[in-house]
Amino acid sequence: MATKLEKALKREIDIDGKPYMLTIDPAGLKLVPKGHRKGQEIAWKALVSGDAALTQALNASVAPGS
Repeated sequence: MATKLEKALKREIDIDGKPYMLTIDPAGLKLVPKGHRKGQEIAWKALVSGDAALTQALNASVAPGS
């Protein structure tokens, strides 16, 4: 039986040699560079509904250099 997610769970991860903090909580996921407050957030509803993939595609299409 799985444990219910009732409070935030924080873990440090390394991406391309840079430290990031991943927070998993009942609202969704948040990934920020270590020592910063702003980063990428995604709600569970957006992930389940497919809005996350749509948002990512839209952001990629309007990003500088694309």
